[in-house]
Amino acid sequence: MGLVYSEPACQAAYDGDVHHLYRLLREDANQLNVQDRHNGDTPLIAACRRGNLRVVRYLLDNGADVHLPNERTSLHYLSKRSFSLLDYLLISILMPILLLGYFLMLQKQRHSVSLMEAMLSSSVDVNAVDYKGNTALHYVCQRKSHRLIPLLLNRNADTNITNNEGETPLDIATRLKFKNIVQMLKKKQ
Repeated sequence: MGLVYSEPACQAAYDGDVHHLYRLLREDANQLNVQDRHNGDTPLIAACRRGNLRVVRYLLDNGADVHLPNERTSLHYLSKRSFSLLDYLLISILMPILLLGYFLMLQKQRHSVSLMEAMLSSSVDVNAVDYKGNTALHYVCQRKSHRLIPLLLNRNADTNITNNEGETPLDIATRLKFKNIVQMLKKKQ
């Protein structure tokens, strides 16, 4: 079960329906950055929540505003994405069968990297904070996203921003004992 939006453009973006989104934007260009009445999501945020790479690229190519937030920006939603329970279940079941689970996991990781690269190719503010004071770097450190951290660091993500709990991304990685991430962050400082 997914989210249900009051704005058709947000729903089309969440569902990954590029053709319907194209028709909606052709009829009314203002739908590109429309915010849902209930949760404030834009079509770009809706696509990022669901991880729809084609829709994210389409919206960015058409000038979607990457800075419009609800409580978070679209970059925050990409940074918070992780494997779903179903993904973990499939990976664990398929792992002994010719390493299919491993390949599924690699594919999901490559998809996350592609989403992040698409977003970072825009004018997105990598140091934007959400309502908890977290940046995208805070979230990828919490999620132990080894592949996403270098992408943010290469875009000059600030490693010294503290969230509302007084933690920097380095503090989070240290607390969670993610040694490789701690080394990456210390190297950047």
